[in-house]
Amino acid sequence: MFEHFDWIGAMRNSPVMVLILGCSVLTFGYAFERLAYFWKRRQSPDASLAKATELARAGNLKEAAWTCTTIAHPAGAVSAQVLQSAGMAPEAQEEKLQIALSEQRLMLDRNLGVLGTMGNTAPLIGLLGTVWGIMRAFHDMARTGSAGPSVVAAGVAEALFTTAAGLLVAVPAVLLYNHLVRRMSVMLTTAENSARSLRLSLNETSSSETLTRRAA
Repeated sequence: MFEHFDWIGAMRNSPVMVLILGCSVLTFGYAFERLAYFWKRRQSPDASLAKATELARAGNLKEAAWTCTTIAHPAGAVSAQVLQSAGMAPEAQEEKLQIALSEQRLMLDRNLGVLGTMGNTAPLIGLLGTVWGIMRAFHDMARTGSAGPSVVAAGVAEALFTTAAGLLVAVPAVLLYNHLVRRMSVMLTTAENSARSLRLSLNETSSSETLTRRAA
């Protein structure tokens, strides 16, 4: 279909194609960076959090917090913050928990907006190139005085090429953006649930120790 298409000529004659090429490079770069970041933090936190919970129940809060910091998943950093604020008032503990979750959200959400913007903008840029190309095709027909099918078809094909290129950039960007947003939501929910379970376990242990002292 495109074996006889003049790709170099289309790039040279349409400044919009240069813009779409720049968008594709930008999209690929940020997509690779985000995929690598999420891949590094994919580790399941269950085993390490169970170990940290046992250490915390035994009174080794510092060691438990260090165990949490070795977890790549966001649950590690949030749980470590819960352990570090164990001696504070409940309101202060909740505030620290929310701050830790917000920090993890900021790191996970970084550069995702670029992918979403590229997914929404690239088709519009391609449509702009199509309008530009059709206007240039009609201008060439008016200048040469020829409106033969070959002249019209060549101009329209070159114009529509920008829309196709814009969609080729936008579709992967939108799919990846939606996937990563979903992954971010799941990871943050897991982190919050794990941290709250750890804090509840600490409170139960503290209550049990208090009752034991009173009974003695």
